[in-house]
Amino acid sequence: MNTSKTLSKIFIIALATFVCSCSNKHKNISKTTGWKINTSENGGFEAELNYEQETPSGMVFIEGGSFVMGQTGEDVLMDYNATPRKVSVASFYMDETEITNSQYREYVYWLKKAYAADEDSTIMKTYLNALPDTNAWRSELGYNEPMVKNYFRHAGFSHYPVVGVSWDQARDFCNWRTDRVNELALIEAGALQYSTNKKMSGAYEFGFITETYLAGQQKINGKIQKGGFENLGKLKDKNGRIGKLEDGILTSGYRLPTEAEWEFAAWGLIGNSIEENIDHGRYYPWDQKGVRDNRKQFQGQLLANFKRGFGDNMGIAGSLNDAGSRTMEVKSFPPNDYGLYDMAGNVSEWVLDVYRPMTDNQDDFMPFRGNVFYDMKKNDEGTNKAEFNETTGQMQDTLAVTDNSGQTRRNYFEANNTRALDGDIISSIFYGSPDAIGDEDAMYDYGKNTLINDHVHVYKGGSWSDREYWLNPGTRRYLNSFLSTHNIGFRCVLDRMGPSIEMDNRDKRKRRQFTRKTLR
Repeated sequence: MNTSKTLSKIFIIALATFVCSCSNKHKNISKTTGWKINTSENGGFEAELNYEQETPSGMVFIEGGSFVMGQTGEDVLMDYNATPRKVSVASFYMDETEITNSQYREYVYWLKKAYAADEDSTIMKTYLNALPDTNAWRSELGYNEPMVKNYFRHAGFSHYPVVGVSWDQARDFCNWRTDRVNELALIEAGALQYSTNKKMSGAYEFGFITETYLAGQQKINGKIQKGGFENLGKLKDKNGRIGKLEDGILTSGYRLPTEAEWEFAAWGLIGNSIEENIDHGRYYPWDQKGVRDNRKQFQGQLLANFKRGFGDNMGIAGSLNDAGSRTMEVKSFPPNDYGLYDMAGNVSEWVLDVYRPMTDNQDDFMPFRGNVFYDMKKNDEGTNKAEFNETTGQMQDTLAVTDNSGQTRRNYFEANNTRALDGDIISSIFYGSPDAIGDEDAMYDYGKNTLINDHVHVYKGGSWSDREYWLNPGTRRYLNSFLSTHNIGFRCVLDRMGPSIEMDNRDKRKRRQFTRKTLR
């Protein structure tokens, strides 16, 4: 009996070993040619075949899908700028909270160490331009000086959302975050040397910049970074090669969410989905019909930080409703079904889109207005060398399409598509008029007949100073990209690379693998 059990165990182990060896045998074999890959034997072609994206720090996974985008309630202001329409968005990652004061202070601290000590006043402005406008708290007939002096810096407000930040500043924060995350990933992979420059205290010359690194122009301690990864294509290359996107180490880049992404995430309809149907819609990011919790243990408690009425920011002492006279700590209220906090109330949030009142003409998949396509600008020394900004060290961009070069393609004809079908001559009443040729303001003449131009961006969600109406995720407002207020913040998103479903949920929804036998 024991002998048979022993033989069974040996057979199982042998079978498992055979299966594993078979799977490993084809792991680094090209399905196209049959040649070995990821080895120096056959030229050194490399491919990461088992990549799975991890959820970034401080973010949650937003599984994409289709939904009805636009205003679901009554258009009280009669703007008619959010017509309901069905669209789809891809999966992505989103910060679970708005960027807080402490997070933004980390950003400006790094800039101060990297740029503020420079004798060049132009470089020093890189740090100064990133500081939030604390004067945004001031009011002509209200006393807010304590907030002007303390809100951004004081430890008591560390976990409060940063405000006084313009759209331009929020975009720059996203770029900085991308570089810092990629820098750390390369250091942990042993592919990047940590700077010993005491003046920069860890920051490289002009700081580590992802695009500069990928172009092979990143300087570390005054010297161009030469390698870090084993170069399978050149056996005699002692320095190795620099990292590349194909390695799966570098992130794709943090950015502001598009309006469609933000609205999709705010609704959180994944909690109301049954198979392929939405059980019921929502007016807010939660299921309750009103703004008060209807669960027995939390009966009557407000679900967001907003202004209930004139002169009523937080209720009556001894029985405060939302307990927020101004902004509140993030995570003060329950999250929506995606795990996102404060998608209604606390502060409104910048999104990526340029504002236009009509949205019907946008794509039904990943709709977005504001595309300006760029290519890397090359210098006079050769086609492989990028041109850099001498002030910040950032790579210089140039418009991807100039003159008539776009006429050879069908998907776009110009680099700047901000005005496409809403703001260009074709979409204006002056189309065909000889006097309108070359007149960029024929549709939107900013400052004369409209406040809309190509630098006006959308912000979403209600804030602590807004009435209940603005808590609906379908509502939208706009502001110039260089302006900031005391009630607008932001959060970042990161694109999902690969499957639209996370690995943990993939097996639960695994599709049937069809073979010749199953089809017979």
